[in-house]
Amino acid sequence: MTAQYTIPNELMYTKDHEWAQVDENVIAVGITEYAQDSLGEVVYVELPEEGQKVTQGEPFGVVESVKAVSDLYAPISGTVVEVNEALLDQPGSVNDDPYGNGWMIKIEMDSEKELASLIPATEYEKLIKKQ
Repeated sequence: MTAQYTIPNELMYTKDHEWAQVDENVIAVGITEYAQDSLGEVVYVELPEEGQKVTQGEPFGVVESVKAVSDLYAPISGTVVEVNEALLDQPGSVNDDPYGNGWMIKIEMDSEKELASLIPATEYEKLIKKQ
């Protein structure tokens, strides 16, 4: 039996279990409820610096849990314009509120064309049901 996960319809997703919230040319990024549940209790988050460039599909940081260490992958290429510094002191926010206070970085997009490679909530839901 697959657990029921919250998958907000207004977000876009990657096959690596990151979510992306589009607000004009800035994308807020975090990991999905499914990802944080699979990882277990998050104990450490390593994030890039503001101003750092990220490339779609490439690692931009690391999330460490009691079970595993996992890379975080950029859903889109661009420049990091904001980092959720609160996660450095309270990494458990990723578990408690993955779509709210658990957001990780905000990226100013280089190109909106890359948005086409992100998947909608319905497709993401099908993806996690297979796993």
